[in-house]
Amino acid sequence: MSDPNPETPVEPTELAHTPPPAPTTTAKLVAEGFGTLLLVLGGVGTAVFASNLFVDGGSTGTVYAAVALAFGLTVVVGAYAFGPISGGHFNPAVTLGLAAAGRFPWRDALGYIVAQVVGGIVATTLLVLVGLFGPEGWLTTAQEGGFASNGWGELSPGGFGIMAAIIIEVVLTGIFLLVILGVTHPTRGTPLAGLAIGLTLALIHYISIPVDNTSVNPARSIAAAIYGGGDALAQLWVFIVFPIVGGMLAGFAYKALFDGAK
Repeated sequence: MSDPNPETPVEPTELAHTPPPAPTTTAKLVAEGFGTLLLVLGGVGTAVFASNLFVDGGSTGTVYAAVALAFGLTVVVGAYAFGPISGGHFNPAVTLGLAAAGRFPWRDALGYIVAQVVGGIVATTLLVLVGLFGPEGWLTTAQEGGFASNGWGELSPGGFGIMAAIIIEVVLTGIFLLVILGVTHPTRGTPLAGLAIGLTLALIHYISIPVDNTSVNPARSIAAAIYGGGDALAQLWVFIVFPIVGGMLAGFAYKALFDGAK
């Protein structure tokens, strides 16, 4: 027997607290590009502007502190601004380290890395454009000084050799990934993850700026080296290869040591 008063189906009402749709791939890549742009603009920008202004006055330590803090602050800001969209990697070593730990799909890694490198290059290009309209000789001096590129030997702020640069990049990038994996863990993480990651990056710079100008990020190193001259480009491979080695070793190690099931 049929219902004499059938009800018309009603479309469900979307509530205000309904979660938004997941970001598109394009949105994620743009977020990675902008986040890396912010990181390089803040960190490398502070390095080239502060170095040219203060080093001759004997304030090298002040410049180191300012650069370390700038890199840390930009990661904090980027993590909270773009992290909800893309995860806030801003660093090829982080992307590959997260993939090694099983926290990020390998198939998406190449797109993220390309976006990060492009974002970094756009940032240093903007710094060069600013320098074109700066005081006479400012840009030439900045480029002759390496444009905050990474390096060893004559390019090391403290005169450290290539093995020192390799060791420091592997170890500190590995530590950086271990912190990231710990504070962003799906069950053991913290809402203050962005702050912890930023403070860790600042600490890393305090440790290693005198050694090799601190990379732990191939995108940052590429972005600076393309304007840093032939010597910086010749040494760039170290700051592409060994941060990635450190990040991936940390990713595999974290998965094996801390993510095992009973």
